Amino acid sequence: MSGDALSQDPAEIRRRIDTTKAHPARVYDVFLGGKDHYPVDLEAAAAALAANPRGYLDVRHNRDFLRRAVTTLAGEEGIRQFLDIGTGLPTAENVHQIAQRIAPDARVVYVDNDPVVLAHARALLTSGPEGRTDYIDADLKDPDRILEQAARTLDFSRPIALCLVAVLHFVEDTEAHAVVRRLVEALPPGSHLVLSHLTEDLNPENIRAVQRTYTERGFTFVLRSRAEVERFFTDNGLKLAEPGVVPVHHWRFDHDAPVPEQPDEDYLATLDALEKVRYADINDVTDADINVYGAVGRKG
Repeated sequence: MSGDALSQDPAEIRRRIDTTKAHPARVYDVFLGGKDHYPVDLEAAAAALAANPRGYLDVRHNRDFLRRAVTTLAGEEGIRQFLDIGTGLPTAENVHQIAQRIAPDARVVYVDNDPVVLAHARALLTSGPEGRTDYIDADLKDPDRILEQAARTLDFSRPIALCLVAVLHFVEDTEAHAVVRRLVEALPPGSHLVLSHLTEDLNPENIRAVQRTYTERGFTFVLRSRAEVERFFTDNGLKLAEPGVVPVHHWRFDHDAPVPEQPDEDYLATLDALEKVRYADINDVTDADINVYGAVGRKG
C-alpha cells in the first residue's frame, strides 16, 4: 500500500474541513449509510430526499453500477489497474475490494479533494499483499497532477480503467470535456472509461427538484442528456460497450445489489425517513426511480 497524501499534518487536514457548507462526498455518504458527515450534509441530504423521496435509489444504484462495471472489467476484460477519481468516503465494497477479489494483484489509485475523505483514506489503503492501493489528494480539474502522481502506482503502458462515477455533474461543460480528454489521452490502448452521470432525461420533475436543493447550497450541478453523456466517449474515440449509455440499473443488472442487514421493527419505527434509507432494499427499483446514466467505453 502507499499514500503519501496521508503524511499531511492532521491539524492541517482539520483546518481544511468546512463544516458550514455541504460537500457532495459527504452528502453521498449520508445516502450510503455512512457516518462521516456533518449536520449541514444531513440537511442537504434531507432536503434532497424531501424533493425526491425515492432519490436514494439514484445513489445506491450508482454505487451498484460501479460494482458491476469493475467486476466486468476485472473478470471479463482482464483489467488490473483502476484510477478512481471522485472516490468519496470509504464505504462497503470499494474498488480495490471488488477488483482484488477477482484479481489479487490489481492496483487501484483513488483521487479526491475533500479533506474529510483524506482524513478517512486509510480505509482505502488496505490492499491485499499481491496488489497495491494509493490515494491522491487532488482536484479532478487538475488532471496533470493526478496523472503524474498516479504513475507512482499505475503502469501507463498497460490498460487502466478510469472511473468517473457521479462526479462530472459537478463540473461545467468547458472544464468537464477538457479534463476527460486529457485523462483519456494519457491512457494506453485497451483502457476503459467507466462513467455515470445525473440526467433530467428520465424523470425530470424529480431530479430538477433535487437540483434546486443543491444549487441553493452553492453546488455546481449540471444535468446532461444521453447525447451529452455519450460525447464523453465519442469525442475521445472510445467504443461503447453493450448496452451503451443506459440508466444505471439497466447496465448489465444482475439483481444482486447487496441488501443491508435489517434491524428489528421496533428500532426501525424510531427512525426518520433519512435514517431508514441505509436499510432499504434497492432491488425493487423501477424506471421511475432512476435519474443516472451509466456506461463503459474502450480505447483502441
